[in-house]
Amino acid sequence: MIKKEIEKILQYVQKPARYVGGELNSVVKDKDAVSLRYAFCFPDIYEIGMSHLGMKILYGLINNRDDAWCERVFAPDFDMEEQMRKNNIPLFALESGDYLSDFDIIGFTLQYELCYTTVLNMLDLAGVPLYSKDREALTPIVCCGGPCACNPEPIADFFDIVFLGDGEDSTNEVLDLLKECKKQGSTKKEFLEKAKDIKGVYVPSLYDVSYNEDETVKAVTSKDNAPLPVKKAVVSDLNEVYYPDKFVVPFIQIVHDRAVEEIFRGCIRGCRFCQAGFTYRPIREKSVETINKQSKSLIETSGYDELSLCSLSTSDHSDVSRMLNELIDWTVKEKINLSLPSLRVDNFSDELVEKLNKVRKSGLTFAPEAGTQRMRDVINKNVTEEEVIKTCNKAFSSGWTSVKLYFMMGLPTETMEDIEGIADLSMKVVHAFYNNPERQKGCGVQVSVSCSSFIPKPFTPFQWEAEDSMESLKEKQEHLLKSIPSKKVRVSYHETPTSLLEGVLARGDRRLSGVLYDAFKLGCKFDSWDDKFNFDAWLEAFKKNNIDPYFYTRRKRPFEEVLPWDHLDYGVSRKFLEKENIKAHNNETTPHCRIKCSGCGADKLNGGKCDARN
Repeated sequence: MIKKEIEKILQYVQKPARYVGGELNSVVKDKDAVSLRYAFCFPDIYEIGMSHLGMKILYGLINNRDDAWCERVFAPDFDMEEQMRKNNIPLFALESGDYLSDFDIIGFTLQYELCYTTVLNMLDLAGVPLYSKDREALTPIVCCGGPCACNPEPIADFFDIVFLGDGEDSTNEVLDLLKECKKQGSTKKEFLEKAKDIKGVYVPSLYDVSYNEDETVKAVTSKDNAPLPVKKAVVSDLNEVYYPDKFVVPFIQIVHDRAVEEIFRGCIRGCRFCQAGFTYRPIREKSVETINKQSKSLIETSGYDELSLCSLSTSDHSDVSRMLNELIDWTVKEKINLSLPSLRVDNFSDELVEKLNKVRKSGLTFAPEAGTQRMRDVINKNVTEEEVIKTCNKAFSSGWTSVKLYFMMGLPTETMEDIEGIADLSMKVVHAFYNNPERQKGCGVQVSVSCSSFIPKPFTPFQWEAEDSMESLKEKQEHLLKSIPSKKVRVSYHETPTSLLEGVLARGDRRLSGVLYDAFKLGCKFDSWDDKFNFDAWLEAFKKNNIDPYFYTRRKRPFEEVLPWDHLDYGVSRKFLEKENIKAHNNETTPHCRIKCSGCGADKLNGGKCDARN
């Protein structure tokens, strides 16, 4: 259904398959037979967006309705955008080829802070006014959700509504409301005043923010009886909630080109740096029967030969052994590779190794996160060096020859000794391989060390901490490289200017909307791509708006300060996070949820139920 004017320009772009649609399992409907059209926008290129599970879920959920049609929209790469702007072709959806101005809802998923200027660029390409206040008609409603929606304040002025938490139920409720408002000829204002009462829906225009003289937030006040705080939506039963039985199968290779089965949401662990570990609470599991049934369906309908199990910590599923038995029974017979990301060092049992030996071997990934025990206690990782080495030895004895280790630098209270600890632990893993009599002979070991820069995030115990400076991070990166004596250890790390910007946008307030707008006008987009990141343009945008980026990053915030996201409720109580912050500075750990309930408060948004507590 591609338009002729779009077809003409495809000969000038590198990967035309990104823009044509028509893939296996894509959904095409009669647009005259539906009441609502939803453009699901991913603010990055096709290969990244098509790998995203949230898009697959909501695409199927909306298309499961007879009265709605959801289509996919991705950010065009530079070559395609150049052709579109040159030929006055607005941004279009893949299924129909129709322009975004034809849609009732334009929804963005915010997976990382550095996509914000790409969001603005996509709206601009679509010919849609960027600011919510400049869009007066009822449609299109521009909305967003995803991990970064937990602090949407830097981009709040651009969106009509923001989805907080799980989107399955609230999306359907918003669609029902919009359908009714269209039928009644309601105004946008009337729609928003009703939408505010849907659980998990935040309407930024119904809240005013005031500031103190020192530029910190003084208060957030609501208008028109808008709820305060705004509570996130929680899906209680993952066995009953919608999950797609088929995925769109791309024509070209994407980043994660496989079937994906979500096995549970939430995390029992409480690592103090991990935003997802707190914002996705409470823990909700799927049963083994549901996982098995959905996995089989996805493989049958897509033709994939790889199945990946998705969660924050796969081996923490309470029935992981039986789950793997059930899955391995048929995946081995049908030559399906079973991928188990997010394995924990401290529950990598002999039984789990035995089961993994039945599937195709790929590299194993573990996340010690810090190099010294003191630092692991600070972040509440609850993993010892002994457990890391023991786990690697189990893997080496079973034939694995490559291990990837995830670490962070720039953590609160970190010293150069902790950085050296990363190098020491990596080398101990190398030595463990060569000292292991059961290792695969004739092979060398490869230990990959990925070192990300720590960014304090909202709704974590570290949300008050100062972010490490670019200069300090660079010094630590250089020190780490000098501390590793062997080529058996490969190190990769993040560029520091992007870490600074991520830190600003993660904990920023509404005053940053002007910075984002000006950065976009100066050509910023695809900021998470190092080769496309223009730090000078960002500094110019900050200067133009008279805003110091370091105000948001270098300052340790006192507990009594009002944080830009304090009017949003993700379940975990502020008091609990404060206690965890104090324990971190005392090098004290907190046991995980299945050992002892710490009373984080996440159960209150789920009718008092918390699976981990059971």
